[in-house]
Amino acid sequence: MRMSATSCLCPFLVCLCFIQRCCGASHHVSAKVPSKNQTKLANGETEVHHRPKRGWIWNQFFVLEEHLGPEAQYVGKLHSNSDKGDGSVRYILSGDGAGTIFIIDEVTGDIHATKSLDRERKAHYVLHAQALDRNTEDALEPKSEFIIKVQDINDNPPKFPDGPFVATVPEMSELGTSVLQVTASDADDPTYGNSARIVYSILQGQPYFSVDPKTGIIRTALSDMDREAREHYTVVIQAKDMAGQVGGLSGSTTINITLTDVNDNPPMFPQKNYQLYVPESAQVGKPVGKIKANDEDLGVNADIKYSIINSEGANTFSISSERDTREGVVSLKKPLNYERKKSYTLHIEGTNTHVDPRFSYLGSFKDTATLKITVGDVDEAPVFSIDHYIMDVYENSPGGTEVGVVTARDPDSRNSPVRYYLDSKEEGMRYFRIDEGSGLIRTTRPLDREDASWHNITVMASEVDSPSLLSHVPVTVQVLDVNDNPPEIATDEEVIVCESSRPGQVIQTVTAVDKDDFANGQRFSFALPSLLPVNPNFTLKDNEDNTASIIARRRRFNHLTQDLYELPIVVRDGGEPSLSGTSTLTLRVCPCQSRGRVRMCQGEAFLSSAGLSTGALIAILLCIVILLAIVVLFITLRRSKKEPLIISEEDIRENVVTYDDEGGGEEDTEAFDIIALRNPAAAEELKFRRDVRPEAREDRCPEARGRRSASLELDEEDVYEFIKQRLVEADVDTSGPPYDSLQTYAYEGQGSPTGSVSPLDTPATQSEQDYNYLDNWGPEFQKLAELYAEVELDATT
Repeated sequence: MRMSATSCLCPFLVCLCFIQRCCGASHHVSAKVPSKNQTKLANGETEVHHRPKRGWIWNQFFVLEEHLGPEAQYVGKLHSNSDKGDGSVRYILSGDGAGTIFIIDEVTGDIHATKSLDRERKAHYVLHAQALDRNTEDALEPKSEFIIKVQDINDNPPKFPDGPFVATVPEMSELGTSVLQVTASDADDPTYGNSARIVYSILQGQPYFSVDPKTGIIRTALSDMDREAREHYTVVIQAKDMAGQVGGLSGSTTINITLTDVNDNPPMFPQKNYQLYVPESAQVGKPVGKIKANDEDLGVNADIKYSIINSEGANTFSISSERDTREGVVSLKKPLNYERKKSYTLHIEGTNTHVDPRFSYLGSFKDTATLKITVGDVDEAPVFSIDHYIMDVYENSPGGTEVGVVTARDPDSRNSPVRYYLDSKEEGMRYFRIDEGSGLIRTTRPLDREDASWHNITVMASEVDSPSLLSHVPVTVQVLDVNDNPPEIATDEEVIVCESSRPGQVIQTVTAVDKDDFANGQRFSFALPSLLPVNPNFTLKDNEDNTASIIARRRRFNHLTQDLYELPIVVRDGGEPSLSGTSTLTLRVCPCQSRGRVRMCQGEAFLSSAGLSTGALIAILLCIVILLAIVVLFITLRRSKKEPLIISEEDIRENVVTYDDEGGGEEDTEAFDIIALRNPAAAEELKFRRDVRPEAREDRCPEARGRRSASLELDEEDVYEFIKQRLVEADVDTSGPPYDSLQTYAYEGQGSPTGSVSPLDTPATQSEQDYNYLDNWGPEFQKLAELYAEVELDATT
C-alpha cells in the first residue's frame, strides 16, 4: 500500500488529523498494526505472512473562513490503497454541503470548497466518503465519516449588545467608586488565537472616570465631584480584540452618568433682615407673610424646617413649612393691637431635616434671619366688655322693666362714641328694646315663663362716625318664675269605683301638677271644698307627700242605681303667694272582680283575662262582620234566583223551543217565556229579542210576577192571532239577526173541557199562617215578627 507524504505514515491508516486538531493536539498518526496471517506447514511450523489491510488515505481537513480567492479553496485529498491510478476507483462524497459547498474529484479524490464559509454561521461540516469500483459500482472500502472544520479568522469586531448605558453615582464619592460594568461580546472563536480577546479603554470622560482594561468596570477618577457644579457626564468606552494589538477590530458604546444629590449644602437665607407690614385687623390663625431660605440640594435633602427662636415673636406669631415651595409661612397666634404694640421682631431659623453625618465637617446645616413686623393701625369695630351676656327678669313684669346693660367701646385712639342696636331678624325684637346710647335693655311686654323660659337676642354696636363697622354680642335673658299658676289634679281620666267597695277603702291615689317652678320642690295640699255639704259617698285624705287618697264612706254601690259620681278636690301649692285650684274628678261605678290589688270592671276584666289586645279584638270583630255579610249575600242571591219555567215533566211540551242556529246549551230553554202566549198584551209591551237572552228574570221583580198572574187569567185570548202578529213583526224587523230562527210553540188550543193541567195556570196561594204570636215571644223575636208582617202586608197589597 502507498502513503501520502503529507498525511499518514503507515498503510491502511485512517487519518484523524481534524479530530486531533479540535482537541488541541498536534499532528499524530494513528496506525493500525497489520494483521498476521499464519500458514501451518507440514513440519508443524507456522509461517506468518504479513499483508496490510486496505484503507483510506487523505490530507488534513481544515478550511479557512471568508476565502475570497478566484478559485475554489483546496480542502484535502481522499485516497484508497485500492486505487492503482488507473481510474478504476470512483470517489463519492455525501453529507453537509456535499455537492454544493464541497465537491470531490471522482478520480483523484481531491476535495474543494466552492463557496466562502463563515465560521460564525457554521463551525464544522460532517461528511461521508466512499470508494466504488467504477466498473461494478461495488464498494471498495466501507463508508467513512469525517469532519471538515472551518478555521476562524478575525472578522468580527467586539459589540456592546446592551448599549448605550445610563448610570448614576452619588456626588462627593470617593476616588475609585464603582459606577458600572460594561461587557462587549466578540463572535470570533475564543479558543483560537486572539480574535476574541478584548481589551477596554476610555475614549471620552477623562479625567473624571476610568475603566478597567480587562473587566470593563467604570470607576470615578476624581474625588468630591460636586453635583451642584456639574451633574451630567458622557463617557465613551472602546472594546478592541486581538488583545489591543495593531490590526485588531474595535467597537464602542456611550455611558450617560448622572451625579445624584446628597445633603452637602446647608440652607441659606438670601438676606439677613426682612420687613413685613401686618394690619391690626388681621385674623388669628391666618397667614400674614412668607419667608424662604435657599438650598441647592434636591428632594428631601433640601427640606427645611422653620422656627421662631425668640420668645417675643413666638408668643404672638407662628411659622410653618410649606412642603411644595419650601417656604416658611408666618401666621398670627394672637390678635394685634396697634395701640398696645406697634412692632415685633422675629428671629427665624431654617434647618435641614435630613442631615448626612458624613458631611458634618462642612459645618452646621442651618441659617438664621431677622423679620421685623410693623403693626398697621386700622379703624376697628367697637369691642364689647365681655363676649357673652347673661341677664334675668321676672315673668309678668310690666313692659319697660330694665333687664341689663351691655357696654362697648371704640378700641382706636379716637375713642368714638358707640351706638347700640338689636338684630331685627331675631324674634327677641318683640319682647325687648335697647337704648341706642347707653346699651340699656328693657322689656316691651310682660313675659310668661311657662311659654318661654329663655330668650336669646343679639346686640350690635357701631361707631357713630363709622356705622359700617359692626360688632355683635349674644345676650341670653332668663325669665324668672313667679307663682302665677294654680295647681290641678294630674289626671283627667275616670276613677273606677267597684260596687263591692267597703267604707274606708282607698279608691284611688291622686297627684297634682303645677306649671310654676319651685326652687325647693313643689308642695301640695289636698282637701274637699269647704263650702259644699259633706259628701256622703267619698272623703279625701291628704297623705302629705304631694298625694291624696280618695276613700269610700259607705258600703255597696250599684251602677244600675247611679253609675257616675263627681268629686271636687281643692289643691293648694306652697308658693308665695299660695294659689289653689279645684279639679272635679268623675267616678264610675262598675261591677268588679278582685285580682290581687288590681280592681277592674267586668268588661275590662273579661278582656284582660282573655289576654287579647284592643287591636286583636277589632280584627276578630271585622272577621265576624265579613262572614255575616257573605252569608247574607249568599242567602239573598238564592232567594232572588228565578224559578224554572218547566214545573212538571208532563207539561214539558209547553216550552219546547227549536233553533236552526247552534245554541248555548241547557240555558236555551229559558230563551222563550210561555207567559207571552198567555198574555199577548204584556208581550206587546216587553218585545224581548229572541236572538239574545233576557237580562232580567220575571221572578226578580214584583211587576213581573204581576204580569204573570194577569196572563194566567187571559185563557180566552186567541194565541193563533198572536203568533201571526209576531210573524209579521219578524218579517219587517230590520234590527233582527241575518239568519232564520224557527220557534215551535206546543199550544193545544182552546175548548178543552178539562182545561189546562199546567202548573203555570195555577194561581198563587197565600199562606194562612198567622205570625202575630211572635210579638209575644219577647224582644229576641221582634225583628222576625216585623219581617213577617212586612211580607203579609206586601201580599195583601
